[in-house]
Amino acid sequence: MTFRTPAFGRRLGNGRSRLVVPVLVALAGLLVVFMLFTSVWTNLLWYRSVGFSSVYTTELWSKILLFVGSGALMALLVGANMVIAYRLRPPYRPLSVEQQGLERYRTVIDPRRKLIAAGSLGLLGLLTGSSVAGQWPVFLAFLNRTPFGVKDPQFHKDVSFYVFTYPFLRLVLGVVFATVILSILAALMVHYLYGGLRLQGPGDKASPPARAHLSVLVGLFVLLKAVAYWLDRYGLVQSERGVTTGASYTDINALLPAKTILAVIAVICAGMFFSNLLRRGMMLPGVGFTLLVLSAVLLGGVYPLLIQQFQVKPDELAKERQFIQRNIEFTRKAYGVDTAKVTAYGAQPESDTNKLRAEADKLDGVRLLDPNVVGETFQQLQRIRPFYRFPDTLDVDRYKVGDRNVDAIVALRELSGAPAGQRSWVKDRMVYTHGYGFVSAYGDRFANGGAPEFLTKDMPTAADSQIKVDRPQIYFGERSPAYSVVGGTGQQELDYPDNSPAGQKNTTYEGRGGVPIDSFLNKLLFATRFQEKNLLLSGAIKDNAKILYNRTPREMVQRSAPWLTLDGDPYPAVVNGRILWILDGYTTSGAYPYSEQTSLGDATRDTITDTRSAVARQANDRINYMRNSVKATVDAYDGTVRLYQWDEKDPVAKTWMKVFKGTVQPRNSITPELESHFRYPQDLFKVQRQILTKYHVTDAAAFYNGEGFWEVPEDPGAKGRRQPPYYQSLRMPGGDSADFSLTTVFNPRENPNLAAFMAIGSTPGRNYGQIEILQLPRNSPAQGPGQVQNSFETDPKVKGDLFTLRQGGTRTVPGNMLTIPFGNGVLYVEPMYAMAAGTTEQQPYPLLGKVLVRFGNDIASGNDLKQALDQLLEQIETRSPGGQPPPDQGRDQDRDQGRQPGGTELSEQARQAIEELKAAVADFEKAQKELNYEEMGKAWERVKKARDDLAAAQQAPARAPAATPSPTPSAGGSPSPSASPSASPN
Repeated sequence: MTFRTPAFGRRLGNGRSRLVVPVLVALAGLLVVFMLFTSVWTNLLWYRSVGFSSVYTTELWSKILLFVGSGALMALLVGANMVIAYRLRPPYRPLSVEQQGLERYRTVIDPRRKLIAAGSLGLLGLLTGSSVAGQWPVFLAFLNRTPFGVKDPQFHKDVSFYVFTYPFLRLVLGVVFATVILSILAALMVHYLYGGLRLQGPGDKASPPARAHLSVLVGLFVLLKAVAYWLDRYGLVQSERGVTTGASYTDINALLPAKTILAVIAVICAGMFFSNLLRRGMMLPGVGFTLLVLSAVLLGGVYPLLIQQFQVKPDELAKERQFIQRNIEFTRKAYGVDTAKVTAYGAQPESDTNKLRAEADKLDGVRLLDPNVVGETFQQLQRIRPFYRFPDTLDVDRYKVGDRNVDAIVALRELSGAPAGQRSWVKDRMVYTHGYGFVSAYGDRFANGGAPEFLTKDMPTAADSQIKVDRPQIYFGERSPAYSVVGGTGQQELDYPDNSPAGQKNTTYEGRGGVPIDSFLNKLLFATRFQEKNLLLSGAIKDNAKILYNRTPREMVQRSAPWLTLDGDPYPAVVNGRILWILDGYTTSGAYPYSEQTSLGDATRDTITDTRSAVARQANDRINYMRNSVKATVDAYDGTVRLYQWDEKDPVAKTWMKVFKGTVQPRNSITPELESHFRYPQDLFKVQRQILTKYHVTDAAAFYNGEGFWEVPEDPGAKGRRQPPYYQSLRMPGGDSADFSLTTVFNPRENPNLAAFMAIGSTPGRNYGQIEILQLPRNSPAQGPGQVQNSFETDPKVKGDLFTLRQGGTRTVPGNMLTIPFGNGVLYVEPMYAMAAGTTEQQPYPLLGKVLVRFGNDIASGNDLKQALDQLLEQIETRSPGGQPPPDQGRDQDRDQGRQPGGTELSEQARQAIEELKAAVADFEKAQKELNYEEMGKAWERVKKARDDLAAAQQAPARAPAATPSPTPSAGGSPSPSASPSASPN
């Protein structure tokens, strides 16, 4: 039997199927709108919670304005040209194979012409608007531009023209160019589809209306090209053609007039295209276009090349001297190094031991505690519970302890989440919500066993701590969870573990920060944002609960001030009992005229950024202007964000303060307690030192010849990576007292010796930001960091101390090698840490083992700095009582030939001891490779005996003052400084 569906049933089914697609489309549209609303509204709630809602709304409205404006402009102008082309279609089209083929397309397109056009134009407007909306900083900076008060030497325009106006003009020109080009393409398509343009058939290939329409569009394109040529003239101040950045001889004498001539030719050519409105034929436009192309090739390409090859290169210095000098002047000004003081230093190091002892007594507060090494030590000694953690590199700050300021190594004890095996959504998000405690240690003191001597420690912090902390909770930190729900009525959040019956002390968040989440709408929105149903369904969320998110200090400040580039290393400070994160904000530009561009990411890379997670790497933005314009703080408890103007002269900061009114507080609102913890920022310093490797040379001829260029040395402890700068308190030559400074050294280019020492004042006040460079003599170079590190490992006495330190599976970790101006020379100080062999119960952590020092040719080690300096000065006094120290460069040759520095012979006893020491070390290494413990023990006894014999020989009367020669490594090599002789005998 056959069943048939009734007709009305089929119609009902078809009606339902027709409704499915619109319903699905409507639901998809509603979902997109809801997701967009969720993103915008939750972001707005966050900005309101930190008091920066105007930043978000200003940015949002500017994006909407640019999106709608540019998208509508593109769609309207391209659409208008499509309509014009359609209306200018010929009423009759000749019969041809081409037109017969196009007729099929016209039959398909015509009934849907408006829909297709609307869809195409909508997509085009969407793409254009999205692209241009991302340029909102260019738009807002142009509207609020501030003069620099400095004019470029070529066009005599204020620098603000190049920083603010020129980029905006280029943006507008780019949008208009794209609009005209797309209009030409759209018009060509419509004219061709409807017969206004033909590729086949007799007669004209274009109808007169189509020819006129396209001629006007191409004429507009050529006219825009004239404007582009004219603007290109100002872009020459960023030219890379010459020896340095900026307009060169060829740019000024060949390319500049060429651009002007090309602009005039382009205007004439545009007029030739416009003439097609009055006459038929393509001869004049064709001639004009050919003339423009030939002129661009000859004037814009060939002519400058000939000038460069035949006028500039034969006498490049004479031709480029003026422009090199411009580059030097403007580069130094753009990076803020124009006031750097370069002083000749170290021509005659002090040899009077009485004077050296007096100066050594003033070396108070040398920071031996390396923040890049002792993170593991803090972790082991102060983590308390396994769900807390410290960063892998700590920070350096200053605190007043008693009657003096001390350098302190500081860190926060942050939370890593609920303990293993106890994880749940409630515990992760509502119980384990924050870290606890500010931990700090003296930078120049150590407790028994080489551990840090803490200023603040433990949980809770002792009442008699040197630094008072009223709010030790860390709700906003560098490692805070993505979000936490806090502050609900009766909510119990873990504060810190204790010895109470409950095993812990609880708290409830009472800070101003956070967004309320006790309403159904907010729960729904945040459940959508974080894709977590528990935010909507959990009954644990009580009245007055808040959600904390976007809570890392860098993210919070970056959102509050999107115009800033932030330093990669925020650091915590205790100010009036509260823990604040302090961040440095930079204003940058890549458009400062005549200034050398550098990669921000490359200039700021060093060992720390490459090996530590706590310091963020900078993006590889190309910049040629940089200022530390803003100091920012984030309260670690309630998330309060404050921005303070720091550089009151910076025009870029002033411009953005006009854009976001009221978001940056004036400098005079900074309290003295807060200001005392400000320091000179590292990333700016790294960029400046990179610039000063070349731009300490201020003479154009010397710069051209590359005379005296420097480079940042490799880190002795990490081959292939730059040595990081170091914070330390030191007294510069001629200074009255020690000043907290940021320091670095330079090597001559492709040379391991020491070329210069650089320090910048980091304590707010008279010397803050003042760069001082001590340039060492070139004719008798001092040893650089890498050479000094090698000398520590090869000096017999130090080598023996380190070898002893490395026994029993212990390995050594070199700390920061500090360079200190001392006795009209350079004193190197390096703490050497020891890490014992680890066990399953406890991980090894570094403790101070020795302090190594070097001054001139003399090297010593001690258990602390005082002992090391005493031994160093005793060596100097014994070797040269009242005499001058021998030249450094002769030491290695003398030692290799078995002589004292200065050429006197070693005693026979000393020679034998050296040979026996080398042989014993070689035998020990051989036995160690073979895992022959018996032979290792015998060899080690020989090492100790030979070392004692050598020491006795040095103290015995000799034909010349005794020295400390280093044995030449045997063929098997000496023990590696990083070796961990785990197979050493006990």
